[in-house]
Amino acid sequence: MSIRFDDKVAIVTGAGGGLGREYALELARRGAKVVVNDLGGDRTGTGASDAAQKVVAEIEAAGGTAMANGASVTDYEQMAEMVARAKEKWGGVHVLINNAGVLRDKTFAKMEPADFEFVVKVHLIGSAFATKACWETFREQNYGRILMTASSTGLFGNFGQANYGAAKLGLAGLTKTLYLEGAKNNIKVNTIAPVAGTRMTEDLFPAEAFKAFSPEKVVPAALFLVSEDAPTNQIVGAGAGVFQASYVTLTEGKLLTGEDLSPEGVQKYWAEITNRTGEIVPESGAAQSMLIGKKLAGG
Repeated sequence: MSIRFDDKVAIVTGAGGGLGREYALELARRGAKVVVNDLGGDRTGTGASDAAQKVVAEIEAAGGTAMANGASVTDYEQMAEMVARAKEKWGGVHVLINNAGVLRDKTFAKMEPADFEFVVKVHLIGSAFATKACWETFREQNYGRILMTASSTGLFGNFGQANYGAAKLGLAGLTKTLYLEGAKNNIKVNTIAPVAGTRMTEDLFPAEAFKAFSPEKVVPAALFLVSEDAPTNQIVGAGAGVFQASYVTLTEGKLLTGEDLSPEGVQKYWAEITNRTGEIVPESGAAQSMLIGKKLAGG
């Protein structure tokens, strides 16, 4: 069955190029009215351009419907105004893809605090602001689809990207609470960890790999994760046409008592504590307490 977005309004942040542009174009092809949001800066977050308007022109030339928006995700009032304009023109907002991002890579030893703060503000705080601006509308209409953009750097680490990694894992954590809070109002929240050749990564890929990891090969996962029948609370890796699922897991653990309830005891039983046999994928933070309770009860 074809996945369509007819009668849906979608906002894509950072949609002036790369992944965001591809998301916006495909959403429009499949019937969505699209808000193409982009501040127009370079990958460090400086400068400005008419990138969003160019994507709108592409969408309209193909027969689709879109509007450009140059608001900064770091300004909540601007995000709220963006949502208000979309609702005024099209009657609602149904899909939000939080894609806007910047890079300011340096080793932690050389990284200025301002560069750490700015990257976290754009990725994490910016996604929270855009989501908050949509949240009440999603609740009122009992429908919302949100996609956060994490990264393998956030999930697994990467040299020279402490600021980026902190922000990206934070987004996966934001998803895990919002999916719980939005469930009763049919709000589904997922996380994508894309690997794509874009202006953000052009100096990280050899030429052939850059081509193999073209951004349009990430689009199928992103659009599925914001579709009507999407799952929720998933972390999906996507790159070069390969799609993966990532999980935050919890081992059964080991109950320590008496003399073993000590740093030496943790050291002694470290292999059992970290044994992944029987590990679980918690559906909420309460699972950790429940598993501890089970251990205390002799389970």
